[in-house]
Amino acid sequence: MFSFFNKNPIKKLTKQYEAKLEQAMYAQRNGDIRAYSMLTAEAEKINDEIIAIEQRQQAN
Repeated sequence: MFSFFNKNPIKKLTKQYEAKLEQAMYAQRNGDIRAYSMLTAEAEKINDEIIAIEQRQQAN
């Protein structure tokens, strides 16, 4: 009935994912390849969470 009050976790995770990718891009531009790889790995973990949530929603 009041489903529009529920928060969408995918929206929040997508913002986090995009922010991590942007941070990684700036690290790469500054020549900090180690930070770039760490930030990219964190972004991929967030992306995996997004995919898992989407699959659960499709299964329901």
